[in-house]
Amino acid sequence: MVRKTKRKRGFTLIELLVVISIIVLLIGILMPALTRVRQLAYRMDCGTHLSGIGKAMFVYTNDYGDKLPKAGGRNNGWINAIPQWDAQNREDAYRCKCIGVTDGHDGHVTISSHFYLLIKYAEVAPKQFLCKGDRDVREFKLSERPIPVRPGFELIDAWDFGTYVSVTENSSFYYSYSYHAPFDNFSLSVSHTPSMAVAADYNPWLIPDRIEEYGKRFDDFIPDEGMNRDRGTSETAKVGNADWHQGDGQNVLFLDNHLGFEKRSYCGPDNDNIYTYQTNVNTASSDLKGQMPQIYTYTSSMLRSRRDSLLLQDTSRKHGRGERGR
Repeated sequence: MVRKTKRKRGFTLIELLVVISIIVLLIGILMPALTRVRQLAYRMDCGTHLSGIGKAMFVYTNDYGDKLPKAGGRNNGWINAIPQWDAQNREDAYRCKCIGVTDGHDGHVTISSHFYLLIKYAEVAPKQFLCKGDRDVREFKLSERPIPVRPGFELIDAWDFGTYVSVTENSSFYYSYSYHAPFDNFSLSVSHTPSMAVAADYNPWLIPDRIEEYGKRFDDFIPDEGMNRDRGTSETAKVGNADWHQGDGQNVLFLDNHLGFEKRSYCGPDNDNIYTYQTNVNTASSDLKGQMPQIYTYTSSMLRSRRDSLLLQDTSRKHGRGERGR
């Protein structure tokens, strides 16, 4: 008697389509969660790097009279590239003089040149200045510069993250953070108000290749606090946040050396806006929005008081969308 064996039945077309549909549905459910996890990881990465920068800054203050990093001389002009990034000395690098003032300014500096002092004098690595939410940024390496450096030249010999070679090769491509306006009498020292913002994610208003868009966006930015008649909503308030982290907020380093992820940009003393300058000389609390800063403006005329926070970055590079636009 011949025993009959059972043949294994494969998937029918309908069953296969059902399985595929379930897999697609699961992916659709999981992808937003995975995207959110990635965003939170980027946020933590940015915060960790900024916290490390803060620790280095306060090591720096111990050696430099309680003053935070400040390139150039007493009065600085803000430009898109320092005069000589590979100079032999500070005076040649910034065209500054220890005695006297030339053309109304004592030196010409970038915002990045203030950060670079931490590489020169506080042993901070260039990669510390990178945020993963910033798609355009990359680590500064002498070996990858389009213009070779002289033999024996090292990172600590430079005075900035390179120089302005082109819109695709300048110092603004090598860091992801903004810094308190280090100009005139308002440059920070440890004696300032502890709640002053020292550094944070990029200032959203200083984007040169999208200036028209950002002018409109500034009009749409309406704080959701205060007693004014035009009080906004949480959505109009988030318009004023940095571009990284889907616009949910920004990592902010304060003068008391604590770091927080702030959901609103008005988080300085008396709720002063850290990305704009005050319109009211006497108080910051009634000026949650402030005035939009101008690109490469000599900012001593912007800052209204010792308690006025204004975080800036250089704006030479073409700007990507960051995490807000992904």
